[in-house]
Amino acid sequence: MFNRDPKPTIDTLIGKSSRVEGDVDFSGGLHLDGRITGSVRAPDTSGSTLSVSESGCIEGAVEVPNVTLDGTVRGDIHARQRLVLGAHAKVLGNVHYGIIEMALGAQIQGKLTQIEVPHERHS
Repeated sequence: MFNRDPKPTIDTLIGKSSRVEGDVDFSGGLHLDGRITGSVRAPDTSGSTLSVSESGCIEGAVEVPNVTLDGTVRGDIHARQRLVLGAHAKVLGNVHYGIIEMALGAQIQGKLTQIEVPHERHS
């Protein structure tokens, strides 16, 4: 898509036929092809990345520094660093982001709010 950063490492894969009931806390890279019913979280300072394919679905809040979405999220998204929405992305909730990239066709049914990220001061 627009992202010029190298592809993130995938540490955890939840396959298309998998369903997770409950919250998921992770660090590193998580790729979702299946369904999660619950919140998905990674620490703000971790630089972690959540990638959701077109077949992936999350029913709950997402609080992950970097999110690449081409599936569906039914809940609020907090992507403090970067949010990339593909052409098939659908968000039913509010979106809080540091930087956002959207492809033609992405849908958001909620409010968009940019998060102010403090800049490092150089002495």
